[in-house]
Amino acid sequence: MHAEIYTDGVDEITVGGSIVRVDLVSLSPTERDDNNAPKKVFRQRLIFSVEAFANSVEVMQNALQGLVDAGAIRRARSASTTEPSHVVSSLERDRPAPNAARPPNVSTNFR
Repeated sequence: MHAEIYTDGVDEITVGGSIVRVDLVSLSPTERDDNNAPKKVFRQRLIFSVEAFANSVEVMQNALQGLVDAGAIRRARSASTTEPSHVVSSLERDRPAPNAARPPNVSTNFR
């Protein structure tokens, strides 16, 4: 049996030379930030060569497009063309907007 890792998302992507580090996080069930949102807790780090990272991004983009095509998720339109669009799952589509706007889940390395 292979070990499986659940993640709520990516917190940080760091590029150093020919190495890319991707930090995976989970949302804490007990700790809250100042806005009463669950705090992100570091869980695991993926380390790629630049080439492997680029290939992985392509594979994930293809999977994302398949989910969009199947209607499982949709891409939210950004108000600004400089901001990346984010993905809205079928569960989030019918949910009311949160009181405070959340920043997109992107690394400062790519701004």
